[in-house]
Amino acid sequence: MKRMITVLFILLPGMVVLAACSGSSGQTAVATQPAPTLPASAETAVAAQPTPMPPTWTPTSTATPLPAPAVMVLEPPTRTADTPTPEPLRMEGILYAGDFSDRNPLTGELVSDTAVLQRRPLAVKLSNAPATYTRPQSGLNDADWVFEHTTEGSLTRFTAIFYGKTPAKIGPVRSARLIDLELPAMFDAGLVFSGASAGVRQRLYASDFSNRLNEAGFGLYRTGETDRPLEHTLYANPVQLWAYMDNINQNRAPQFGTYLFFSETQPEGGTPARRINLNYQGTFVLWEYNAARGLYLRWSDGEVHADGNTLEQVYAANVVVIAPYHVEDPTVCEEILNGVCRHLSVQIQLWGSGTGAVFRDGQQYEVKWYREARNDMLTFTDLEGNPFPLKIGNTWVQLVPTWLQNPLRVEP
Repeated sequence: MKRMITVLFILLPGMVVLAACSGSSGQTAVATQPAPTLPASAETAVAAQPTPMPPTWTPTSTATPLPAPAVMVLEPPTRTADTPTPEPLRMEGILYAGDFSDRNPLTGELVSDTAVLQRRPLAVKLSNAPATYTRPQSGLNDADWVFEHTTEGSLTRFTAIFYGKTPAKIGPVRSARLIDLELPAMFDAGLVFSGASAGVRQRLYASDFSNRLNEAGFGLYRTGETDRPLEHTLYANPVQLWAYMDNINQNRAPQFGTYLFFSETQPEGGTPARRINLNYQGTFVLWEYNAARGLYLRWSDGEVHADGNTLEQVYAANVVVIAPYHVEDPTVCEEILNGVCRHLSVQIQLWGSGTGAVFRDGQQYEVKWYREARNDMLTFTDLEGNPFPLKIGNTWVQLVPTWLQNPLRVEP
């Protein structure tokens, strides 16, 4: 008896960085290519084996990158006051989050106290490496959205968006990256972080949300632990973070450029996806569908990934896998050793559109993602252009580097 393993290939591995000039928002502006795509999956039969608990990932050798199209660092588009926002297409059985005043527009969930929807979302930077000092991170299961992205080399870091729920604490809080020039704009959020490289910091303070930055300030504290490095001991009290937004007159209801679609029922057209394996080369992620809970549960590097506040395993109603262009910015260095830059900062070009995959209800769906203007959230359609609904609940976005080959493996 054999089972089928679905393998999704990403064939845009490398990058070429060309000359750049300074943009008006402090970012570096040059030409771009259309966003890369996640092609349709291929199937390979293998012999059935027992399911290990907890599941583990065996790293494979790094493939030789293919030549990549020329891609440059650029500034994302901006919607002006004269640019109309397209009217969304309503479909039967699908909730459009912009139509409701008693639902969290980021999760589609009904809220018992609508006052929480009048506060500004918070984008909090969380470390994910090394595992010994950073896991279990506190607050992950209370985040509405979490974005996992590469930092330098093969390690990953998170930006978590908090809006509808208030965890006991959030952390450990770490330094920002270039992706954090985009996410606060998408969610009209305040950014909470602990420092940044000189180039990233300069751009953050020149950004259109510079008036709502919280750089290791009010609401953040050291735990006093001595058994791990100091940089992994910074945590946040979210009640005080929102109080800080009040103090600087920035705590108001968000104004989103676009809204999401949600549904309680499973869409048609999916293919079975019990396990989602992601190989960042230095970080190995596994999501496994739990039918009893209707959620995907997370393992990292072969171990259960838990929320430090509750020790409950990290879960997601939706797992989104997309591969926007990843470009090393020649003007921003993240690590200098003996006067030589060892790692350039990576710009993740999370705008425009591209294809990807949404996993919900144990199914994989090929979708097209969009972010046409700076203040737009990610939205999704099927490949025919019809709105694609997320499952009501939280969402994790796996931002896959374009220099990796075959980083995603899906098991039915």
